[in-house]
Amino acid sequence: MTQSFFQTFILLLLVTDPFGNVPLFVTALKDVAPERRPRIVLRECAIAFLLLLLFMFFGRHFLAALQLTDISLRIGGSVILLIIAIRMIFPHPDGVLGRSEGGEPFIVPLAIPALAGPSALATVLLFSSQTTQEVMVHVAALAAVGVVWLAVFLAAERLQKALGAQVMTAFERLMGLILTAMSIEMLLGGVRSFVQTLK
Repeated sequence: MTQSFFQTFILLLLVTDPFGNVPLFVTALKDVAPERRPRIVLRECAIAFLLLLLFMFFGRHFLAALQLTDISLRIGGSVILLIIAIRMIFPHPDGVLGRSEGGEPFIVPLAIPALAGPSALATVLLFSSQTTQEVMVHVAALAAVGVVWLAVFLAAERLQKALGAQVMTAFERLMGLILTAMSIEMLLGGVRSFVQTLK
């Protein structure tokens, strides 16, 4: 049971990639008042956690009801990530996320697809038809990953101050390049899966 918890924890940590999402969170919250940032981080992490939890239990039924496949979920998420990545590499007047009411990001793109992205949603779908004991282990692992999210993103501002604006800008461009490659790979994987369904 301990091994299953650890394996699930590592898997969810890798697919949600909180450390890789630090530049995105820093960029998204840079125009938000400092006193509001912890609340937004808490809110976005809670939304991502609840969405993944819902998908863990009801994901397959939800996709079936809408006649959607995990392939379409994967391709759609990759397109969103690609747009965000391009804005990270080539700064836009409206910022990476475009204009938002009050300058605050809400759900997109921090909760979705940064944390609860296509890979994470597809991963928790695999946990939806297990025994009660296994489901409890998976829920506990997801909760532990949520604690890691909070710790990382609440410290993101201090990390930015420690490294400086220029280093963070360079890091943001680098992560934008990596995110571009990841989004293209995700898109190609979705296309490959779609082509296989036609055979």
